Amino acid sequence: MTRCRLCGYEFVEISKSLGVCVNCLKEDDRALKIAMESHFKWRRLMGLPPELPRDGEVECNICANECRIPRNGSGYCGVIWNKNGNITSVTGAFNKALLHWYLDPHPTNCVAEPICPEREHYGFYNLAVFFAGCNLDCLFCQNIEHKHMLTSHKGNLVSAEELANVASDKRVTCVCYFGGDPCPNAFYSIRTSREILRRRKIRICWETNGLENPRIMKEMARLSLESGGIVKIDWKAYTPTVYQALTGVNGERAVERIKENVKLILDIEGNGEPPLLVVSTLVVPHYIDEHEVFGIASYIAELNPETPYVLLAFAPQHLMSDVPPTSRRQMEIAYKAAQKAGLKNVYIGNPWLLR
Repeated sequence: MTRCRLCGYEFVEISKSLGVCVNCLKEDDRALKIAMESHFKWRRLMGLPPELPRDGEVECNICANECRIPRNGSGYCGVIWNKNGNITSVTGAFNKALLHWYLDPHPTNCVAEPICPEREHYGFYNLAVFFAGCNLDCLFCQNIEHKHMLTSHKGNLVSAEELANVASDKRVTCVCYFGGDPCPNAFYSIRTSREILRRRKIRICWETNGLENPRIMKEMARLSLESGGIVKIDWKAYTPTVYQALTGVNGERAVERIKENVKLILDIEGNGEPPLLVVSTLVVPHYIDEHEVFGIASYIAELNPETPYVLLAFAPQHLMSDVPPTSRRQMEIAYKAAQKAGLKNVYIGNPWLLR
């Protein structure tokens, strides 16, 4: 049991890494400062910028964070650097990335699995591209090894040409960029995708937090639309203070950018098959509840109520390993909230994690 440092409410689902309950995050200005302490401490230990850089000489516009990066320092993501006044990648060039890739047999454990055309394509593979680095710092991160890959340089340095060669394998029917997040690696993944599609048509997919510059997101969506792929946006939270407490970045700016990109993709989509956009949300006990889900679902439903929305079960990970897994009851309530908001295609992901 953890006690909220502000209101004194004691509950097993309050994380020590946050130190405050969700109600205080929404109602008390002091709560966010307390919640940010864990981000600062952990990122300093990892050698990453503890806060969004704001005083540097080079501005990065790849994502909503819009870091101003100091000379010979990195942005919040740790992927984009200012090398002697020039913006570049941690690899030294945008045609190379730090990543792991593997061939994942269909059907894969994909966020978009309920509507993916490849889900029954037995004997063929998804080229899964796991990037080092992310422009968020989620306390509950389900793939935290991406940060260790980045700071220890234990990933593989792979050129765009090399990855395109892997995708040329006739057994590969789709490529999915995730991690980490493809956003800080957008220049690399877009370049690679263009080369892949120049050689042969396979589905180009992305699993991202949706914070990309809209011009970048538009090109990502175009590549997916033309190849029959899917853009999967993981929308962490609807309330800006909750978003920031969990992810470490400016919640107001992040939520507005996600809204902008969701609308952008749905405006491009038309009535394509498969749907161009799938939105997901991790149902984190106590923090990402039916109220957060209802807010996200309501926004999507106003644009297109047919948009697939996947609610993912939470497993205790990283700095929120003291929070129990999502319960079946919590998921049922969140599921009904998404339907009540007006969405017609709501799915539950990772059901085996539910307690």
